[in-house]
Amino acid sequence: MPLFAYKALAANGSVTTGEIDAADRPEALRVLDKKGLQPVNLKETAAPAAPKKAAQGAKSKPEPAEKAKPKAEDKEAPIPDGPIKLKRAEVVLFTEELSDMLGAGLQLEPALKSMESRQELGNLKAVSFKIRQIVRDGVNFSVALKKVSPSFGPLYCSLAAAGEASGALDDILKRQAHYLKTLAELQARLILAMIYPAFLILAGIGVSIVFVTTLIPQLTQLIKSSGGEIPLGAAILIGVSNFLSKWWLVVLLTGIASFIFFKAWKDNEANKPTWDRIKLKLPLVGAVITSRFYVQFLETMANLVGNGLPLLRSLELSRDATQNRSLRGALDQVIAQVGDGRSFSKALIRNGTFPALLIDMISVGEQTGKIDQSLRRAAERYDKELDKSLQRIMALVMPAVLIVMAVLIGAMAYLMITSIFQTMSKMQ
Repeated sequence: MPLFAYKALAANGSVTTGEIDAADRPEALRVLDKKGLQPVNLKETAAPAAPKKAAQGAKSKPEPAEKAKPKAEDKEAPIPDGPIKLKRAEVVLFTEELSDMLGAGLQLEPALKSMESRQELGNLKAVSFKIRQIVRDGVNFSVALKKVSPSFGPLYCSLAAAGEASGALDDILKRQAHYLKTLAELQARLILAMIYPAFLILAGIGVSIVFVTTLIPQLTQLIKSSGGEIPLGAAILIGVSNFLSKWWLVVLLTGIASFIFFKAWKDNEANKPTWDRIKLKLPLVGAVITSRFYVQFLETMANLVGNGLPLLRSLELSRDATQNRSLRGALDQVIAQVGDGRSFSKALIRNGTFPALLIDMISVGEQTGKIDQSLRRAAERYDKELDKSLQRIMALVMPAVLIVMAVLIGAMAYLMITSIFQTMSKMQ
């Protein structure tokens, strides 16, 4: 079992140090809390040594003195100026660690102080230090988050503010960590669904290039050396091969220029709403984008409403977290309707974008007073729909890609083989 060295404040204000055995860090914090100690520093050390060595260590205590040096170096480590950019995984780790310590009974400042001394947290050490310094000056935790890192977006900071106001910051942070993990898993599933089709397409392109640049020129030489007439199929392949061999740079530059032009058009602010509408209407892909929006929107709303934020403010934050401009416009209309005094479900009905099943589930939640639970159940339902959409894409796209590649490569192989046989028959 791991051994944790601690420095803590006793009830009478005195500072005490020691070591405890615990399965993990949260358990160590709970043990200290039961003893009436408020941790100032808690660090995992090596596993307990043999009794003899432990006794020798108790007399001379050389190890704590040696371990004090790295600690001093940690304090002297430079803290980056300006906002600190964090990865999504780091935001999740920060949220989980802080919620665990707050849930174990620590106050916010000691919890942040404890995170500063942990080597494995990397950038989060500097983030914890800067947040703690700001909080010590009397600034709210949610405001400190905005100042320290842009990675804590408006949604995150609003939830933190709600947690501070309600006194349930640890619970809200735990839910937020779960929410961020859910979004990360959703993104990973979408990427995973596209890997195999992309691999098949690249493999097909590679084989086609080998045919055009290597095999077809050899076929041309064979036919010319025989003095025979080139068959129509072989003539087409040879023509394509000669064109690509001569103008490959032009073809490549044209493809690159087309891609750059399309990307510039897509990224232009004036064209983004049009492109977002087109994406929603694409076969198969549109269903995935829509299902993903419903999952993210409903998870966000359930998280916000369940943690005490007003419905209108929750809708505004959910809209800000929506990437698709077309869907964001639909939410703008819903927000305007709710702001005029209509219920959430009636605003969705008037908008006409959202499905009847979703509206019915939200309406039931409004009637029972448990709208957050209804939103969460709806999110789970559309998460299953998203899985079905991804499976449908995999079931249709992969065979389609295989068929196209097989037809393309098979046609080239067939034309080459028939041309070779025709040439050989004429030679005889």
